[in-house]
Amino acid sequence: MKVALITGITGQDGSYLAELLLEKGYEVHGIKRRSSLFNTDRIDHLYQDPHDPNQRLKLHYGDLTDSMNLTRIIQECQPDEIYNLGAMSHVKVSFDCPEYVGNVDGLGTLRILEAVRLLGLTDKTRIYQASTSELFGGLAENKNERGFYDENTPLYPRSPYGVAKIYGFWITKNYREAYDMFACNGLLFNHESPRRGETFVTRKITRAVAKIALGLQDKLYLGNLEAKRDWGHAKDYVRMMWMILQADKAEDWVIATGVTTTVRDFVRMAFEEVGIELEFKGEGVDEKAYVKACNNKEYQVEIGKEILSVDPSYFRPTEVDLLIGDPTKAKEKLGWIPEYDLAGLVKDMMESDVKLMKKDVDMLKAGHEILKQVE
Repeated sequence: MKVALITGITGQDGSYLAELLLEKGYEVHGIKRRSSLFNTDRIDHLYQDPHDPNQRLKLHYGDLTDSMNLTRIIQECQPDEIYNLGAMSHVKVSFDCPEYVGNVDGLGTLRILEAVRLLGLTDKTRIYQASTSELFGGLAENKNERGFYDENTPLYPRSPYGVAKIYGFWITKNYREAYDMFACNGLLFNHESPRRGETFVTRKITRAVAKIALGLQDKLYLGNLEAKRDWGHAKDYVRMMWMILQADKAEDWVIATGVTTTVRDFVRMAFEEVGIELEFKGEGVDEKAYVKACNNKEYQVEIGKEILSVDPSYFRPTEVDLLIGDPTKAKEKLGWIPEYDLAGLVKDMMESDVKLMKKDVDMLKAGHEILKQVE
């Protein structure tokens, strides 16, 4: 039985990857940070009884800032594969805590690589490092001849998150070449799902749209509506992570859809899933969206109501306006084909968030009934 170790297992990617590996018969170990609050909701359906001898998912307390802790866990697990998905991955927040991001996202990668080297596991353990499209920085002059960013694109990160990740990217390449380690970078473009964190723009949008449609929220505030991203589904991307570590040769790979969409159009698509048609007016910080039509009897919002405004506080100090990846290498060499397009992704996220918000509506109704009975 193969053994895998996942840092960041409680996150979006970690939870989907754990599901995939368990389906493939792996024993899966996950590292989670200690918290006074329960933070395992994404994997609770996988982690039932830690005392069950047949339980193939095992969790360990750890942190990417603690090299001794990481070394001990790797020594105990003796993993065949390590997936380093743990990170502070919010680009906007990275400007507020750049030192922390550098320590976790940059040096955290080094700590894992060095632990594998010192423990003499370089011939046994294959390592996947979660790199990011933020390494490219969105510079138009760096695109390939097809107008995309690929494995040969010069790197120019535009945020503390991207700068920290570029250290992780290069130290992974360095250890691969210096110590003949099977260590790979996956340069993942934006990937979303119903499990995406609530502060990330796509999930912020789908949650707000569901609330607005159900009468739980009046308005949505966003930053740069002109920003364009290459959005894929996290399920497709974690499958590619696994495929990377099954390859014959350790290499670096771009994981993307090759399709780019503005934040504005993502908003439009999300509202269309609940039958609400929008009209955008104004430009820049003055742009707003209004309800033009409601085509679903279940979700009725006042026609002409303003439901979206731009808030400049969400702008980044250095904005990346366009990101679009070239997945040609992944498709031709490993046969990776995404199962979700953008429409399927938006539909999946909206169905999940509408269902989630309907629970809140039901709870509010139940609360009102109890109050009536008390009165």
